[in-house]
Amino acid sequence: MTIEPRPLYEELGLTAEEYGDILRLLGREPSREELAVFSLAWSEHCSYKSSRVHLAVLPTSGPPLVVGPGENAGVLDVGGGLLLAFKVESHNHPSFVEPVSGAATGVGGIIRDILAMGARPIALLDSLRFGPLDSARNRYLMRGVVEGISWYGNCVGIPTVGGEVDFAPCYSTNPLVNVACLGILPREGLILSGRGEPGDPVVLLGSKTGRDGIGGASVLASKEFDEEAEAKRPSVQVGDPFAEKLLIEACLEMREKGLLKGLQDLGAGGISTATAELASKAGLGIELHLDRVPLREPGMAAWEILISESQERMVAVVEEEKLREAEAIATRWGVGFTVLGKLAQKGRYRAFFKGKQVTDLPVRELAEGPTYRRPAREPEGRPIWLAGVPAAPDAPDEILAAAGKHSARDILVRVISHPAVASKRWVYEQYDQYVLHNTLRPAGLEAAILRLEETGRGVALAIDSNSRYAALDPFVGGALAVFEAARKVASTGARPLALTDCLNFGSPERPEVMWAFRRAVEGIAWAARAIGTPVAGGNVSFYNETGERVIYPTPVVAAVGIIQRLRGAAGTSCRPGQVILLVGETRPEFGGSLLQEILFGGLGGSPPAPQAEAEASLLGFLAELGNLEIPRVVVDISAGGMATALARLALTARGAGAGVRATLGPELEPEVWLYSESGARALVAVEASHLDRVEEVASRFSLPIRRIGEVSGRGPVSGLGLEVEFPPTRVLLRPEELSEALEGTIPKLLGSPG
Repeated sequence: MTIEPRPLYEELGLTAEEYGDILRLLGREPSREELAVFSLAWSEHCSYKSSRVHLAVLPTSGPPLVVGPGENAGVLDVGGGLLLAFKVESHNHPSFVEPVSGAATGVGGIIRDILAMGARPIALLDSLRFGPLDSARNRYLMRGVVEGISWYGNCVGIPTVGGEVDFAPCYSTNPLVNVACLGILPREGLILSGRGEPGDPVVLLGSKTGRDGIGGASVLASKEFDEEAEAKRPSVQVGDPFAEKLLIEACLEMREKGLLKGLQDLGAGGISTATAELASKAGLGIELHLDRVPLREPGMAAWEILISESQERMVAVVEEEKLREAEAIATRWGVGFTVLGKLAQKGRYRAFFKGKQVTDLPVRELAEGPTYRRPAREPEGRPIWLAGVPAAPDAPDEILAAAGKHSARDILVRVISHPAVASKRWVYEQYDQYVLHNTLRPAGLEAAILRLEETGRGVALAIDSNSRYAALDPFVGGALAVFEAARKVASTGARPLALTDCLNFGSPERPEVMWAFRRAVEGIAWAARAIGTPVAGGNVSFYNETGERVIYPTPVVAAVGIIQRLRGAAGTSCRPGQVILLVGETRPEFGGSLLQEILFGGLGGSPPAPQAEAEASLLGFLAELGNLEIPRVVVDISAGGMATALARLALTARGAGAGVRATLGPELEPEVWLYSESGARALVAVEASHLDRVEEVASRFSLPIRRIGEVSGRGPVSGLGLEVEFPPTRVLLRPEELSEALEGTIPKLLGSPG
């Protein structure tokens, strides 16, 4: 039996319909180089062809947003002549292929996105998903990803200050590696990629070009994995953080001296997509001479040079009369500097190699790509991403009945030691969190805080998602990701200003996946409008599936806010004598909760209902505590409910030789108080002398507030420990027991010393 070879366009990931569009667009057969360029530029990863129509519902304008979606990163005006650039990107598929290099180059890529705006990168965060750690493969992936993030960030000298990690079986063959970066720049230093005039030189900056990563990120991120794809995986890019550090300094010096008209990261699609985007945004054409590209490997073909995704490269637009000065700066920093071509009057994408023209394409159509409105259909029963996940009840009476079969102590320990909420110290202690000397609050408690030098202000940033909620209701999952990220930022005393998102889903060719994607985006849009935070940009990652195993819908949201006076920032450690206040309303909501998963081994029902008005009030309340400079420690209540929040507060009291005692009233069952995951809530630890002021602020924002406990340095909770009392029952976790549950879980699962 003879097997007919697949057409080249199909091998490159283009559909027959797309190939027909190319033929009609060109009026001829495309060259091999042109087909390669189209395959990258029109890939899902680069063109957003399936997501674009749905992303239009997001609120993407309004103060303080200066630059929204469409550029390399969003940019905020935070006053005092300062701008902040921030964005989140995914490197999921390369990290599954080779976790160290995949994660490392994900860090390098998001740093260059920030650099492309003219900003100095000052902080990194990450959102990670893995399969259960009882699998050797999942342990290998987690160790490799953390090593890659740590190695690259530490070597390039940018602190990784926060993040989150969660686990579920659906991520066993499709781990998620989402990385966010924040940068700072003076207002006059903003660079937009679409600036330039006909005749302006286009310069390639940075490392030499090799065959590593040819088609890597864009092709891998535009296909699901199957056995055939496994056998034909392209190379994952290879990163060099020391070269990236030199590239950062060279580009920033050029920016400071006014030498750069435009700057673009060479990420997915390499030279081809970066230069096409640069020319398209300027409304111009471009002419490139591929013979000039410095190569790491001899004999590279034109199509390989065009689409290689070798790292640590940027493309810049520099005026002719400023070329010599720009080159001198690059040479001083040891950064490659090659005049690759020039912007041209006509909107054509022309590339030349060895005296021959190898591409002649319309720039705008190449850069924009097709737009699809794919079929979207709500699942009729159990959605495909919950295949194999047992259904579980969320009705309070069933939850309470199941909980009654276990001791109160057993449930408390199992919840706070769940990998989703247990301390991620094993992860973040591998990151240099203090390099650059501006980190005031690193990973470990709510949002990170960075000092904005010479301003007396700070920036708070956090990243969050709960894919269990999104698996049950994508709209609610998207909305609650916004609210939780905003709460974490507000817990520091900051007012959340803007968001960026990374949307991780299965194949867009599945109607139920497209329905979930659309609903998650609508949830993000609704929540963002409710709290007045525009979406500055983001990333979409489709095809996160292997065979019939599809990941949970996983919308990840990062939030950023400003602390006007650092003296008003929330503290990180409880002290004896503080009282503990519960702010917000607790309802019996267990759908998608850790308690539901622990009791029934599955998911079902409805996640906590989003409370937009209450969330907005809580954000205002927390920011006002910062404005009043009331000393306090604030912990958001989310996964694991109040039990997790109390345990985390108790952990912060360890340094003061104290512990936490809480007493629950009879208004609700103990399981509702402790394990409901209702939103719009927080715990606040504050000196008793400030209690009246805090209650007055809560009243002003119409928020319920009640005293539920204290921080004690005496008695049964002396030292690190937690006591929870709901008469006549009392549960006591002594210092070593609390530490083992919270801090020992992840190292134990990974096989590391406790």
